[in-house]
Amino acid sequence: MNKKHTIICFLFSFFFLIGLEALAQEKVLIRGKVISGTDNEPLIGVSVVEVDKDNRTITGTQTDLDGNYSLRVSAESNHKLFFSYIGFKNQTLSISADRTVNCVLQEDTQTLGEVTVTAQRKMSSGFMDIAERDMTYAYSKIDAGEIESLPVASIDEALQGRMAGVDIVANSGEPGAGMSIRIRGISSINANADPLIVVDGIPFETTISDDFDFATADEDSYSQLLNISPADIEEITVLKDAASCAIYGNKGANGVLLIKTKKGAYGPPRVSYSFKGSIKKMGDPIPTLTGDQYVAMIQESFQNSGTPINLVNYPEFARDPNNPYYYHNYGQNTDWVNAITQTGFTQDHNISISGGGQKALYRMSAGFYDEEGTVIGQGYQRFTTSFNMNYYISKRLRVMADVSYTHGNSNKNYMSDLLERTYTKMPNQSIYEYDDSGRQTPNYFSPESTPQGNFTNANLDKYTGGVYNPLAMANEGEAKVTSDRIRPRFQLTYNILDGLTYEGDIAFDINSEKNKRFLPQIATGRPWTENTVNRASDSDSEMFLVTTMNSVRYSTTIAKDHVIAAAARIQTTDKKTESFSLVSANAPSIEIGDPSSASRIISAKSGRAQERSISALGQVQYSLKDRYMLNLVLRADGDSKFSRHKRYGYFPSVSGRWRVSGESFLRDFKFLDDFSLRASYGTNGNAPGKNYMYFSKYNSYDYTYLGQQGVYPANMQFEDLRWEKKSELNLGLNLILFDDRVNMDFNWYKNRTDDLFFDGVSIPSTSGYSKVPMNVGTVDNEGWEFSLFSTPYRDKDWTVTFRVNFAHSANIIRSLSDNISLSSIPTASNGQYLSRIQEGNPLGSFYGYKYKGVYLNDSETIAKDGNGNPIYTFENGKRVPVRMKFWYPTNGYEFQAGDARYEDINNDGNINHQDIVYLGDANPTLTGGFGPSIKYKNWSVDAYFYFRYGSDIVNSTKMNMESMYNFDNQSTATLKRWRHPYQDAADAPSDLIPRALYRQGYNWLGSDRYVEDGSFLRWQSLTFRYNFDRKLINRLGLSALNISGTLYNLYTWTSYTGMDPEVSFRSLSKDIFQIGYDTSKAPRPKTFTLSLNLTF
Repeated sequence: MNKKHTIICFLFSFFFLIGLEALAQEKVLIRGKVISGTDNEPLIGVSVVEVDKDNRTITGTQTDLDGNYSLRVSAESNHKLFFSYIGFKNQTLSISADRTVNCVLQEDTQTLGEVTVTAQRKMSSGFMDIAERDMTYAYSKIDAGEIESLPVASIDEALQGRMAGVDIVANSGEPGAGMSIRIRGISSINANADPLIVVDGIPFETTISDDFDFATADEDSYSQLLNISPADIEEITVLKDAASCAIYGNKGANGVLLIKTKKGAYGPPRVSYSFKGSIKKMGDPIPTLTGDQYVAMIQESFQNSGTPINLVNYPEFARDPNNPYYYHNYGQNTDWVNAITQTGFTQDHNISISGGGQKALYRMSAGFYDEEGTVIGQGYQRFTTSFNMNYYISKRLRVMADVSYTHGNSNKNYMSDLLERTYTKMPNQSIYEYDDSGRQTPNYFSPESTPQGNFTNANLDKYTGGVYNPLAMANEGEAKVTSDRIRPRFQLTYNILDGLTYEGDIAFDINSEKNKRFLPQIATGRPWTENTVNRASDSDSEMFLVTTMNSVRYSTTIAKDHVIAAAARIQTTDKKTESFSLVSANAPSIEIGDPSSASRIISAKSGRAQERSISALGQVQYSLKDRYMLNLVLRADGDSKFSRHKRYGYFPSVSGRWRVSGESFLRDFKFLDDFSLRASYGTNGNAPGKNYMYFSKYNSYDYTYLGQQGVYPANMQFEDLRWEKKSELNLGLNLILFDDRVNMDFNWYKNRTDDLFFDGVSIPSTSGYSKVPMNVGTVDNEGWEFSLFSTPYRDKDWTVTFRVNFAHSANIIRSLSDNISLSSIPTASNGQYLSRIQEGNPLGSFYGYKYKGVYLNDSETIAKDGNGNPIYTFENGKRVPVRMKFWYPTNGYEFQAGDARYEDINNDGNINHQDIVYLGDANPTLTGGFGPSIKYKNWSVDAYFYFRYGSDIVNSTKMNMESMYNFDNQSTATLKRWRHPYQDAADAPSDLIPRALYRQGYNWLGSDRYVEDGSFLRWQSLTFRYNFDRKLINRLGLSALNISGTLYNLYTWTSYTGMDPEVSFRSLSKDIFQIGYDTSKAPRPKTFTLSLNLTF
């Protein structure tokens, strides 16, 4: 690792010193004036550049309002001045001895005509550049300059709500946390629906192989897009329909996000620096009970259960001053959430130098990002650097080198649910220990066990659960991810003939991660003999990816009306991963957090995997009379994850565009810039995440017999697994009006995914296995997208623009294999919903009971028939009313006054599985965003809002914090719990909740009580920006200077009562049955950012 750092630092220093050497050469001041040869008038803004003998740019400037310029140049005799101006012929002049160089530029009418014809914005699909107005695909594009002021560490967060059909949700509020990205909804059940990321035409690896089983390396909590600095990004394009994504075959089934980074531009060296400093404050936490309120609730819950609390067994709730140790250590009103939260700070620095001449273009950049989280122990640091150079060896031959490097440190809490557990921590417990005299000591109060339990029940695979001192865990626990990623890329371009070009690429992606964790004994209080005491883990993973691409492109125009562009490519990838982990415990001190130190080894693992793919791709774009466009794509993929018989997949697409506005019957409508209709159809493939499934693999037992270690088969051999194939029809419309003042885009789509891949198909245990992977069914996804960009008002001082987008997507399960378990077995347990995948319903559906409030008195617990009449039975010859029961006769619990009341769907007096109904689903009906931008002279203000409408959320936080079932602290909503009978319903509070009941009853069953409307409108950002006057900038020796202030995550309008309605598509277990469950990690903070941008 140190060698890698040394090499990077050497390269960066080398190029930096070259720049310093150039700047240090002797300079002379040259002055002059540039006028037009047509009317002898001065020309404003003419580019004046010093070039050397190889036409490489050294330095440069521009002419002022009077056509004058001054420029310090080197004293080399063979250097010249190069003058260029749009609409005029370029001119190169020698530097005269009197140091005055005047220039007369002649108009170039031919050039002006060419500019009018060819000045069309190009859009790259990552394979072939096509004019935007000729695109036959469904895509969205955004310039990075529109989001440069947002205080984000990765670009995906900044894109929230800004592209129609692209739904982006934060996985948590932790620094460095990843984002869930869904393009056009959910079309797969394999829990891997992330889009392909492509950076400058090269696929960017963002996923962790399913074979990699280290829980510490979880892409849900660590974003791989952090390896790309937002300051280095120029624009982002999202390919959405199957026709555009067919270019990427088996990688593009879930959509493609194209990232184009900044490159060198022709001109003198330009040095740019940007700074962003932010202050962050966590959103308002859920209010919880004080220590006094908590103790009263616990005592009441025991009383309601029929047995008063035994204070001898539970001295923590006695409040007995005669027992000073418990009186002081369990007599507090501790606000645990306030104890572990803080104000967060972020700083982001970026510097770059770019320029170039006719022979070479270059850009170098470096950036430093440092974020301190709002929870103690959380933070993220990143150092990035990149270097890009395009060198023209000749008119036909060009070489390009592009190297980027990222070093990141992500600090997390040892327990991933620290904040969540803090909410339920006993508030009467002290943070620091008190001695018998009532004096507070500096030692953390971490008892071996409390009424809530102890640390032994923690899940150390997921780093959740357990009982511990939250502040001690935050301060002393360690969970650190250190990553180093270097991505060199080299390209050779050769123009074989006019219109025929060969392009060869080879790209490397070298990524290493080290995950270190340490669990201190002072946070858990457990005995020193247990393997959770001073537990240390260290895991290393490395990935080496090689991508090669050999492409040939051809373009020609025949008789002006026929434009043909064609391309072919052969692409290969070879990915190798290696991993090693070591876990130990019982280190002699918390100061020794390395498992290689003197300690007890718990486990040691290693792994290695390799996967390869090869692809052949052909694409043709044909344009007739600038009105009729046709695009054809055929891609063949081979993937080593499949057996030889199923290894290859073929993915064709066809798309077309009719520019209706080019027809003669619309030419009189001068306000109509472009009116086009589009249609496309294509197929994509999706490969499983695991390798070697068509092999029989074996694992070894953890123990030996007679000195020999046994092995056992780890999987069934699957040679018949097939590609998951997605086919899609897309119909689109483009409308541009009034000189681009109104730009509208609409798409309707319908896709079908066949041979759905599912990794958890249940099979009879007699086979020796419980679950196997299999192709299991079909799911449909249908929706529409609308986006509009308009400029309602524009003059010389004012510019007002408005952007809005809406999208709707709905998925339906059409068919499923008989081998897949359609639902879980209904259970008579609190806190659980029925898990079901049902044909005709969407993925992410919830099933449970209907909550009807609280039984206010005993008479309300009497069962009633369908007409509302009481149900009676006979006991010992007497007619007695039937009380409502739960799961009779299996369970037979009889509901009492104060218990939760559930709807008896079939009116049989028994709440059981027959009363479980559909409650909703997590899929939003509508997503989108909107915002205005107003510019007045040098001032501008931008605002943006995004929303989700119609999604349902299971509020698991509310369920856990209103259950009053155990010793967990609860929310202040429980202060309105049932405590006495209400004979008149009018006397009962409208927000009354069930009574406290310790370890009894069914007051928190999975019901619609916790299924809430997750719709929200979030005011994402408000930015004020000022661009300094150019005269002032010139006096300071700058070419650009602006400052801005941004308020981020200002306010959220929602009826959801949880922490944040923005719930990730992913579940912690990646279980498709758990989509839409709010597990309540850190809410996203509110942020204020001050930015400075300047260019020399």
